[in-house]
Amino acid sequence: MHRIDDSRPFIPLDIAVLTVSDTRSLEEDRSGSTLAARIGDAGHRLAGREIVTDDVDRIRAVVNRWIADPQVDVIITTGGTGFTGRDVTPEAVEPLFEKRMDGFSEVFHRISYDKIGTSTIQSRATGGVAGATYIFVLPGSPGACKDAWDGILKWQLDYRHMPCNFVEIMPRLDEHLKRGKLREA
Repeated sequence: MHRIDDSRPFIPLDIAVLTVSDTRSLEEDRSGSTLAARIGDAGHRLAGREIVTDDVDRIRAVVNRWIADPQVDVIITTGGTGFTGRDVTPEAVEPLFEKRMDGFSEVFHRISYDKIGTSTIQSRATGGVAGATYIFVLPGSPGACKDAWDGILKWQLDYRHMPCNFVEIMPRLDEHLKRGKLREA
């Protein structure tokens, strides 16, 4: 199902990770650590890593800062995708999307369903594009982060993945602004 074209070069991306939690510190952040490790293992660069509380304005401030940063290609958030009163990450991030990525949520839930069954409906994982930056909003469990990375992001963030991938269209994400942002390795 996943095919890598070894004749194409690997292009490392700059990926930022935001953990949304009222209770975690950087040292206790297993989900953020899971993503950071996988990002590095895949050959990408960790462009930033932060933790903020479950607060729309704080989440949005960090995501907006990273969207505006030309050194950040991808933003991955973890946490705050459930249904409790404090779960506000989709509300903070989705209004920033210029384009929504419905397929990300659908594929994430299919992968998740295979592992945890109907409990997957308790997540509001989502994805989109803003300011030529890919944004993925993941649940706060290490397992969900592994599923999203291993099943989707690892492949779509690899220029060698065939028949298509997110990296090859990066220069065209902001073509309406007449600038491209893909940097060759």
